Amino acid sequence: MQNLYQDALASLKAGGVILYPSDTIWGIGCDVRQDTAIEKIWQIKQRPVEKGLIVLISKIEQLSEYVEEVPEIAWDLVEFAEDPLTVIYPKGKNVSTHLLGPDGSIAIRLVKDEFCKGLVYRYQRAIVSTSANISGSTSPIDFASISTEIKDQVDYILQAPQAKKASTKPSKIVRLGLGGEFTLIRS
Repeated sequence: MQNLYQDALASLKAGGVILYPSDTIWGIGCDVRQDTAIEKIWQIKQRPVEKGLIVLISKIEQLSEYVEEVPEIAWDLVEFAEDPLTVIYPKGKNVSTHLLGPDGSIAIRLVKDEFCKGLVYRYQRAIVSTSANISGSTSPIDFASISTEIKDQVDYILQAPQAKKASTKPSKIVRLGLGGEFTLIRS
């Protein structure tokens, strides 16, 4: 399986943008510290920079690496979520400032899909995730529904072996406060 990821990992390390099957829908991603690659994602998607991007991690312990102060409720909420869940935390760290909201917040999802988790785990750092579509267009649930315009602009395309996806829709999004208060952003 390592060989399947090898070229994608090399592209990420070189500052490239990859197209890959995330734990939800097909996504575009890059290294969380590469400003130029993040800017390329916005260009590919024709997306305003004000619209945030999500960070994917492969193990729950990584939250402390990317969040200044993890609200206590987050540990159980993230670990035991049955459906893909993106949590917006009050203050991010160790990522490009492009990934932080105006208030310093950061959106992170713990990946549970084995293929996507394998990619993030092998990279040994979080990666960016956003849907592989032009902003405002329908999110692609399979490779065939991704536009040629997107495919032609990424640096590498990682295709998974055919397997049933756990989800074919975007993740739920919740904003957490330091005191455990939360707001549902997308259900």
